[in-house]
Amino acid sequence: MSPTPRRRAALLAVALAASGFTVLAPPASAATCPTTASGGASVPFRTVEAECSATNGSAVGPDYTQASIASEASGRQAVRIGTGQYVEFTLPAAANSINVHYNLPDGSSGRLSVYVNGTKLGSGLSVTSRYSYVDTPWIPGAKTHHFFDDARLLFGQNASAGAKVRVAADSGDVGQATIDLADFEQVGGAGTKPANALSVTDYGATANDSSDDSQAFRTGLSAARSQGRELWVPQGRFEIGSALQIDQTTVRGAGPWYTVLHGNNIFNNGSASGNIKLYDFAVFGDVTERNDGSPDNAFHGVLGNGSVVSGLWIQDTKCGLWLMNGASSNVTIENNRILDTQADGVNFDGAVTNSTLRNNYLRNNGDDGLALWSNGQADSGNSLVNNTVVQPNLANGIALYGGSNNTVSGNLVQDTNALGGGYLVANRFNSVPLSGTVTLSNNTALRAGALDPNWQFGVGALWFDARDQAITGVTIRVTGFTAIQSPYEAIQFIDGNGAGKPIQGITIDGVTVQGAGTFVVQSQTQGSVSISNLTASGVGVTGTYNCPYPTSIPRMTFTGSGNSGWTGTWSDCSTWPAPNSGPQQPQQPGSNIARGKAISASSSQGGFPPSNANDGDANSYWESANNAFPQTLTVDLGTASSINKVTLRLPPSSAWGSRTQTVTISGSTDGGSYTTLVGSRGYSFDPASGNTASVSFTTTSQRFVRLTFTGNTGWPAGQVSEFEVAAA
Repeated sequence: MSPTPRRRAALLAVALAASGFTVLAPPASAATCPTTASGGASVPFRTVEAECSATNGSAVGPDYTQASIASEASGRQAVRIGTGQYVEFTLPAAANSINVHYNLPDGSSGRLSVYVNGTKLGSGLSVTSRYSYVDTPWIPGAKTHHFFDDARLLFGQNASAGAKVRVAADSGDVGQATIDLADFEQVGGAGTKPANALSVTDYGATANDSSDDSQAFRTGLSAARSQGRELWVPQGRFEIGSALQIDQTTVRGAGPWYTVLHGNNIFNNGSASGNIKLYDFAVFGDVTERNDGSPDNAFHGVLGNGSVVSGLWIQDTKCGLWLMNGASSNVTIENNRILDTQADGVNFDGAVTNSTLRNNYLRNNGDDGLALWSNGQADSGNSLVNNTVVQPNLANGIALYGGSNNTVSGNLVQDTNALGGGYLVANRFNSVPLSGTVTLSNNTALRAGALDPNWQFGVGALWFDARDQAITGVTIRVTGFTAIQSPYEAIQFIDGNGAGKPIQGITIDGVTVQGAGTFVVQSQTQGSVSISNLTASGVGVTGTYNCPYPTSIPRMTFTGSGNSGWTGTWSDCSTWPAPNSGPQQPQQPGSNIARGKAISASSSQGGFPPSNANDGDANSYWESANNAFPQTLTVDLGTASSINKVTLRLPPSSAWGSRTQTVTISGSTDGGSYTTLVGSRGYSFDPASGNTASVSFTTTSQRFVRLTFTGNTGWPAGQVSEFEVAAA
């Protein structure tokens, strides 16, 4: 969120902290390709992590420590390069553009060189630390943050899948850069002016110069509205020095790679009736510090009824869209990229109803990625569907602050940082209390949650906060939630003001927890919650923490059935355990104990790292070096485990033709000496039957399981999208 100081005043609930105890951050370890997860937005680009690519630079992270560079990187790791060093990406699909997520030392700027298949492009990437290293001293617990920014470039040529794209710090470039990842996209041609549209250039706007085009846009918007026509903004960069008001008008650009509106607050509506349509352009701001008293947002104010915001690329503003100043209803905000904002990506600041946030991609937002804040009037009947939020800095991926009958479904939140978690449902920030039915379905949290620097305990991947008042009189249904590699607890219940207000009316059913640093469920207040069919693995301490504050109130009552993999309750309510400091939880027979574990390969094609083979996403896959059999893929289960079955999957798409791969399966207790579990044999994969092959064997205790590939009739390499090992 982009809160005023009074909204953050309640953040520091130090009464909840156990005095004198310190919670350690998860320890750093050697860099590997991070686990990925399915869900969220369908985007037109493919992301390749720097740490999964060829480089002569140095690994940064993994590290979850607040204010470290790695803690704000995707996967909590990146690659640092200096003069003469590079990261070389292999394209997983055809592309003609690159967008690099990078960090520079404070106070530096310049360029990075880009090569496509060994040929240096004439124009490199312009990079700067101007929008990084932000301080917000009015937010308790905040430290210097917002370390990364994005820089994009069209190649001027088409590069095919498998092409090598190198980002380098050549002589004359910046002396140091930390590369997190690169997005590669096949960008279509610039759009053309629709028939009957008015062009803003006809009203005096001039592209690619320093002149202020604000008045030309105002005149064009007025003409377009009075004539019932669209306002066309052609290719080029236009300077918007003062905010525009818009109502009952469509503005369309040539595409977000071609049409750029440059300014800190492009649209600012004190009032509007609606039918505002914003399509296919970029907004690039120049907001270097967060000022919550200034509306430095791409869109600020009211959208009215029936408005649409689609196909925008918003970067380096304070917020992407902040809806306030009146009622907005039946609004659709979809297919946008909102990057590197100093505060929220999108905030519904009261009185937004029956509206949809759909298929948006957000990264490196300085507060909540997506927030419904029922400030004064309830946000009601809204749907947040299939969005992706990566690395919000000071808050949550997706947050519901009060409101009624809102739905959050099919989203992906990953790599959240201090002062927030993955998904939050709360009576907080003086919001209109939660009411009606709140639905969270089929959402995923990946490495979500963090150590709160004020409280000194972890915040959950999914958490519920009765901070302002009890969560009662509302039905909250959570189904199909998946939490993967949560640094601390997976699910949390708390009164953030430490008054012990109850939480009730929550039903959680059908949850998968794959790795939690501390607990599956952490409750710090009273109430009653139903949890059923929650399956957990890789629990770092024990199943449940149930220590209310104040200690005079009853513990949370948990009901439900069908749970597995998270036995045990933390017994010492005066201490907080370090993540991953407890005994290993028993594995459930038949459960896949390889997902998310450390995995390595004898080789891999760039863009197809071994981590793709146990990330739970059958559409991503590992591929070995071509024409170089034999090849191996090895998963480390973390500890010796009883196993009796291996399942191999390839992407289910019919584009993958039938093939047979010749594989030997072996196991090891120490990673050095391997014994054969299943001898060399052919495994048939047929898309008509799911592209899946399985083999069972006599129960054995192994820590490492290795696949050795010696043939593939469909491609001259080893290929696996999911390598599953079943507990006996």
